[in-house]
Amino acid sequence: MEKKTNHINPTHTKHKTPGAVYFLGIGGIGMSAIARYYNSKGVRVSGYDKTDTVLTKTLIQEGISIHYKDDILLADLHADFIVYTPAIPADHAELNYFKANGYSLYKRSDVLGMITSNTFNICIAGTHGKTTTSAMVAHILIHSKFGCTAFLGGVASNYGTNFLQSYNGVSVVEADEYDRSFLKLQPDLAVVTTMDADHLDIYGTEELMQDAFLEFAAAVKTGGTLIIKNNIQRLNEFTASNTLTYGLENIEGDVYASIVKIQHGSYHFNAHIKGEVIQNIVLNMGGLHNVENALAAIAVAIQLNINAEAIKAAIASFTGVRRRFEYILKTAHFVFIDDYAHHPEELRALIGGAKNLFPNKQCTVIFQPHLYSRTQDHAEGFAEVLSLADEVILLPIYPARELPIPGVESNIIIDKMTNNIHQIINHTDVVSHFVNWQLHPQGDVVIVAGAGDIDTLILPLKNIFETKVA
Repeated sequence: MEKKTNHINPTHTKHKTPGAVYFLGIGGIGMSAIARYYNSKGVRVSGYDKTDTVLTKTLIQEGISIHYKDDILLADLHADFIVYTPAIPADHAELNYFKANGYSLYKRSDVLGMITSNTFNICIAGTHGKTTTSAMVAHILIHSKFGCTAFLGGVASNYGTNFLQSYNGVSVVEADEYDRSFLKLQPDLAVVTTMDADHLDIYGTEELMQDAFLEFAAAVKTGGTLIIKNNIQRLNEFTASNTLTYGLENIEGDVYASIVKIQHGSYHFNAHIKGEVIQNIVLNMGGLHNVENALAAIAVAIQLNINAEAIKAAIASFTGVRRRFEYILKTAHFVFIDDYAHHPEELRALIGGAKNLFPNKQCTVIFQPHLYSRTQDHAEGFAEVLSLADEVILLPIYPARELPIPGVESNIIIDKMTNNIHQIINHTDVVSHFVNWQLHPQGDVVIVAGAGDIDTLILPLKNIFETKVA
């Protein structure tokens, strides 16, 4: 097989290391990775977030100072620059103080672009699949001793963090399409996993969102490679000096899987890359969509000339990303899964993957819609996909950065659903609902899904389920 030999410049970024950096919204998954990067450099790192979470507690344990009150007296007024997330509201007192007093303010995407301005960049984009694919790529590079510095949009279970570091001048970056952030990156290798309509509050139309992905792909450096899903919309409009396509079992693509089997809850398959085969790959995480994600990660590794046995060993040892088809409990009779899915196509892959792995079990989905705008845009899609489950519990919409939209509530999904067992339950009542819930004779799969604060239910639900399956 002919492999693309990419020139990797093993030098450090030219971005000058500051003495102190202050973060507004430091508890965000993308923001925290950058905070960890600076903290690893010995920079004085501090920040504000509105909520005390497991992640902010971990950052504090790592030596980062965090407060939860919007109060300029608690902020670092001597920081060299301020990093803020677009989720910070326009009336935020600290943000407005920094703006009014001449501080250097940067969005997270600007800083990520600066940090990676002189590294060899592997950038993974897509409306779904980018977090798992990024984590897989980073794990293959770390496990094989190739090395990388990785900025991930989720906590890699193998490492317990969203930031990994080595010093070979290679960066793995989850390229976020929100707010057009990924256009600040300079990819040497780029992956585009999916391009389904999302963030229409930012882009306005699906076509404009797709245009941004085309612009991202066009930014691949001369001599670089674009790795792209072979059934993606507007495929013939993507341009790059070198392009590889991948898909699950599409033999017309450059990269595809064959002889995909399920054994003991794991996927076994062969990976075909440009006419050659890596046989007997084992992926120990659920969902056929994750086999596709693995194909994209394998294609990246092949471009870097990592050998087949090292790739196989890394994939077999990959334990996934927290809140991405994450097994919380798994017995012969009962399975409890947590997932970040918050778009209809993500839910389709999640529910379909669970039913594929556990076809005879009753499937119950607990879902928290995320954003009023997304719920309004995709109500029919959510209803269609959730109807694939046997039972559905919907929580009220998690607003995140948005104000309510009149008439948009979780009932606009549930009114369109076609399965027989569904209801809306308040966040505070979900746990008590399951106290008297009965296991089904054929076994159960219970899925918690959503990008809001639904993850706070995981531990109390786990405690209840453990007593039922004991």
